[in-house]
Amino acid sequence: MKFATFSYNGSLHVGLVDAAADTVRPLPGVGDMVDLIARYAEIKETFPSGGSGIAVRDVKLLAPIPKPDRNIFCVGKNYGEHAREFAGSGFEAGAVKGAEIDEYPAVFSKGFNTVVGPYDDVQLHSHITSSVDYEVELTIVIGKAGRDIAKADAWKHIFGYTIVNDVTARDRQKNHKQWFLGKNLDTFCPMGPWIVTSDELDAENLTVKSWVNGEPRQNANSSDLIFDIPTLVSTISQGLALEPGDLIATGTPAGVGLGFKPPKFLKAGDVVAMEISGIGRIENKFV
Repeated sequence: MKFATFSYNGSLHVGLVDAAADTVRPLPGVGDMVDLIARYAEIKETFPSGGSGIAVRDVKLLAPIPKPDRNIFCVGKNYGEHAREFAGSGFEAGAVKGAEIDEYPAVFSKGFNTVVGPYDDVQLHSHITSSVDYEVELTIVIGKAGRDIAKADAWKHIFGYTIVNDVTARDRQKNHKQWFLGKNLDTFCPMGPWIVTSDELDAENLTVKSWVNGEPRQNANSSDLIFDIPTLVSTISQGLALEPGDLIATGTPAGVGLGFKPPKFLKAGDVVAMEISGIGRIENKFV
């Protein structure tokens, strides 16, 4: 199933998406997406199966979880080619040649202030940075709470998946060494277009792509992850209880702007599109 958060006639709704018909059907009695995720097992049989939905073109799609309860967990350098392009770019503080691949997942976070919808504008903040970059990422949506989750049990805790653009100010990422300030500018996390439940996807075999102004930039497969999905869920949950609605962005493949010589950072008017097979597409203008 696919679930979206959207605005229609001045009201916010959570709805069931029919991608083939390009419609969305509001779900009565659901407070928000996190409420749906937390109660999914008990309420899924009550979802309406008949009647016509609202055309997706007539609604405004929002981020599936517009204001996450907690920071988004993000994983850095989780595709080998991207780890190497980052280390060789001059923008990774402390990069060591020959040690581009980390022994353990590098985890940072993005605040709720960064989250915008799948087609919203993204601010370049040109008064403080001149090196804004894009990163397409398959993102895990936790469905079942748990702490100290074993790798073998990780799949049981996943509700579904969505797409995130982990927008980054590379100069701030480098200059401040810790990545938080480069990753947490307002609007720096477009998300969507919806959440696809885990039973509809083979999450270990999804194509992950991005384009800038129609030019192909990133093209990889989730099977290329250095630290796979069970490893990420297990690692992050050690001593830290994951909750329904938590988000884990799994890392980006090679082809980001800093990997070009000279780098191809984003400028006003650029449009970045991202697509993951089985999930959908997001597209954002940078202003």
